[in-house]
Amino acid sequence: MREVKLFFKPLPTLLGVLFFTLISCGKKPLERNPFLPEVRFQREIDLSLPLYNGLNFVGESILLNEIGINGVILFNLNGSTFLAWEATCPNHAPKNCSKLTLKGVLSECSCEGFKYSLATGILLNPSETLSPPQGLLYYQVQEYNGILRVSN
Repeated sequence: MREVKLFFKPLPTLLGVLFFTLISCGKKPLERNPFLPEVRFQREIDLSLPLYNGLNFVGESILLNEIGINGVILFNLNGSTFLAWEATCPNHAPKNCSKLTLKGVLSECSCEGFKYSLATGILLNPSETLSPPQGLLYYQVQEYNGILRVSN
């Protein structure tokens, strides 16, 4: 009669490793910008309308003042990808000077002169006092048959 060897010795070790792996695989919670309040909106933009014609060209952007905190910046990244950013400087609480202005493919805060890339949302000239520096607040954009839906 053949002897069947069972593989039970490493089983407690395997279960322990599996247990600790499952516990340590938790996702880091998404940290929201501490300066900007949460606002809810949804807006559709028809790219065939003359008002939004500029968005049909790569690298172009427009400012929509009616939504967001101080407005929303829409940016055509590559002809098929559109990005939407809050038009409020994310590195301090909203003030009179914190509305971003468009400077080509950048946006600028007139309070401190912070400049942000519209392609990445990253702060390009952080000061040493920012800990950590905040990037632009991103909003969702969906495109379907020449209609952009911007929401958060």
